[in-house]
Amino acid sequence: MAIDPICGMTVDEATAIRAERDGETFYFCCEHCRKKFLAGDEGDGANGHGGHDLMQMGSPAKSADGYYCPMCEGVESDKPGDCPKCGMALEAASPPKSKGAKKVYTCPMHPEIEQDGPGACPKCGMDLEPKFITLDDDDDADEELGAMTRRLWIAAALTVPVFLLTMLPMVGVRLESVVSQAVNHWLQFALTTPVMFYCGWPFLVRGVRSIVNWNLNMFTLIAIGVTAAYGYSTVAMLFPELLPESFKTHGGHAEMYFEAAAVILTLVLLGQVLELRARRRTSGAIRELMSLAPPTAMVIRDGREEEIPLEEVRLHDRIRVKPGEKIPVDGELAEGRSSIDESMITGEPIPVEKQPGDAVIGGTVNQTGSFVMTASKVGDDTLLAQIVRMVADAQRSRAPIQGLADQVAGWFVPAVVLVAIVTFITWA
Repeated sequence: MAIDPICGMTVDEATAIRAERDGETFYFCCEHCRKKFLAGDEGDGANGHGGHDLMQMGSPAKSADGYYCPMCEGVESDKPGDCPKCGMALEAASPPKSKGAKKVYTCPMHPEIEQDGPGACPKCGMDLEPKFITLDDDDDADEELGAMTRRLWIAAALTVPVFLLTMLPMVGVRLESVVSQAVNHWLQFALTTPVMFYCGWPFLVRGVRSIVNWNLNMFTLIAIGVTAAYGYSTVAMLFPELLPESFKTHGGHAEMYFEAAAVILTLVLLGQVLELRARRRTSGAIRELMSLAPPTAMVIRDGREEEIPLEEVRLHDRIRVKPGEKIPVDGELAEGRSSIDESMITGEPIPVEKQPGDAVIGGTVNQTGSFVMTASKVGDDTLLAQIVRMVADAQRSRAPIQGLADQVAGWFVPAVVLVAIVTFITWA
């Protein structure tokens, strides 16, 4: 065993960090001590960990960007690993910063799908959305919402005349004096084709992908339904001789179902637009919740007050909060007295009086007095962060009807394939 010349800790020569000076090898508990030794700062090793800056309230020392041992005071490192004294895994001194972090995207229908960048869900084909929302993000749903809204308006404009061309004769309006039945069918075909292959194209792609991956869902049903209606109507219009006589009316024409395909796609587009708008409002609510926490905090370290980003606040930091400021993290009031507006959490507009030892919540507003608090929960552990996480999880949750649609698709598609095979054999 050897003694760290900086902090005086006993370290194992086999696993400790080492450095040489004047032909002699020295051993260190961490890279921090080794750097101080090489820089010529010997510290006060005889006093035990004198070279390390200890946190207030007797907590283990932690460097702002390094790792520390939660059990052994003074054990620090610039990289993760095990404590050379007790063997525990070193913990990060501060939570990871949101800026520059890799963004994870997930599927709103299949939360188990995650990837590093935007794209389409490999199961259902829906556009992936960010799993975690940050204040500096643009709303990724806006682009998809704009595209779906544009498709909806085009589909609605084309579907209404198709619907009228089909339904008016059923209520007694005679269109034969204006357009012949053949022209009527061609008009329906011309108006439905853009609805099918432009407005409804995302649903067709998702349906095909679900069949290829054999992950059948509601888009499978939509794609099969509208394709069958449009395909049959097109064949019946272009090649009526291929259909049995029983399929034809007294005029020798088969029934057309262009309006069914157009109306279904328009209604599905309407549902998608409403869903995207709801998700955008939820994302806005999440950002409003996140904005309740201040971007910076006034931390007291080494007897000095220093304003740092909220992401760099660490456990047991002492933080000064002035009148009118928001409390940055959850903690306990250590010095001073104040009244705090906690309506963000409780809904109660009357300020709550606080004195030393009382708990304070991040995001609430300090009203009258200045005080010093001790951080007890930071980062994702704060109450505000947990509320944001719960709202985000609720946004990505699936309704029970979606599971039912997937189950129906699971047995409907094989049944349709079987019926198609039997029908083809019968006609042949």
